[in-house]
Order: sequence, then structure tokens, then C-alpha cells
Amino acid sequence: QVQLVESGGGLVQAGGSLRLSCVASGRTFSHYHMSWFRQAPGKERVFVATISRGGLTTNYADSVKGRFTISRDNAKNTGYLQMNSLKPEDTAVYYCAASLSGGSSYPRDYANWGQGTQVTVSS
Repeated sequence: QVQLVESGGGLVQAGGSLRLSCVASGRTFSHYHMSWFRQAPGKERVFVATISRGGLTTNYADSVKGRFTISRDNAKNTGYLQMNSLKPEDTAVYYCAASLSGGSSYPRDYANWGQGTQVTVSS
């Protein structure tokens, strides 16, 4: 198993930016596809973005395309989610997840999760 720890969340005004980080330990980070999900109060956890092992392939939810950028630095065992032009509807707990088998958009396909970091966007 790989252990994941997110950071970088906080309170930001609409239109602002945040950069989330996800530090991995315990296993070779570069063996894992990495994804970000989010969960708003009272709602299901949903896919945000994913990046392949080497960082060459990315995929985004339609709701964040053009505003969020996923990246990774395997030398630092760290993944990132740069969030720009934030909207109040982006408010949620953001989780990073890692999978050996591919960048699925379904939470059930991930065995490795971080504890989450809260992002709150005020209007």
C-alpha cells in the first residue's frame, strides 16, 4: 500500500487559486496512477482529475476543464492539483487517490486514499 497525505486546502474567494499537494510514501510512487476526487457535504465523492504514472496523460471532469491542472513530480513522490478561477461550487473536501491499475474515474477502483483537505470558496 502507498500512504497519501494531502495539504494546501483553505478558504479562498471566488476567482482565486489554490494548489493542493499529495505526498506519497511506503511504495514507489511512480508505479501508481494518481487521481483527485472531491466530496461536498451530503453528496457522493466524485472524480476531478487523473494523471498517468509518467505524467504524460491527464484527464479531467468537465466541471473543472480549463481551470484545474493535475501534475506530479515522481522524484519528490508528490502529486499536485492547481486550481484556478475557483467557484463556490468547487467547495468540498478534496482527496488524492492512487491506483496500480489505471486512472479510473470511479472511487471504488482505488484502494489508496489520503485523509482529505478542505477547500472552501466564498462568493
